[in-house]
Amino acid sequence: MTILYILIALVVVLVLWLVAAFNGFVAKTNRAKEALADIDVQQKRRYDLIPNLVETVKGYAAHEKTVFEDVTNARTRAMGAQGMEEKAKAEDALSGTLKSLFAVAENYPDLKANQNFLELQRELTDTEDKIQASRRFYNSTVMSLNTALESFPGNLVAGLFHFAPMTLFQLASPAEAEPVKVQF
Repeated sequence: MTILYILIALVVVLVLWLVAAFNGFVAKTNRAKEALADIDVQQKRRYDLIPNLVETVKGYAAHEKTVFEDVTNARTRAMGAQGMEEKAKAEDALSGTLKSLFAVAENYPDLKANQNFLELQRELTDTEDKIQASRRFYNSTVMSLNTALESFPGNLVAGLFHFAPMTLFQLASPAEAEPVKVQF
């Protein structure tokens, strides 16, 4: 009879451990998804700022049509990108076109003194900082999830319930590692 109680206790402990491990993976997965959504929110904020910025610069530099088209096209591609790799490439391209927009703006002293432009510049800088913080938080949560999924005995539970590792957000190119220069 004692052996039966021991076996029942072991089964109960095993079931409780499985439930706790499963719930831990669910929590880590949801936290990583939330972190990815935070990146999307900050990128949306940037996408919303770009048309205002382009319009402000257009008023001073109307003949710089190709730069405005490049920024608009890059913004559209970034907004429609699917998957981590495609998003990273699209964001890289958008950062590059924003750098050219600010390079154009440097040629117009009146624009550099415009309050609306300065406010948009400040907001874009703030948004870029928030995007970087969101990416770091996402990578941290994904690393925690992936480590738990790959570690023993968690890997057994992860395999049993089909939890899959998530992809880290990585820069598409070393050029994106440099921040968008928005200070004059």
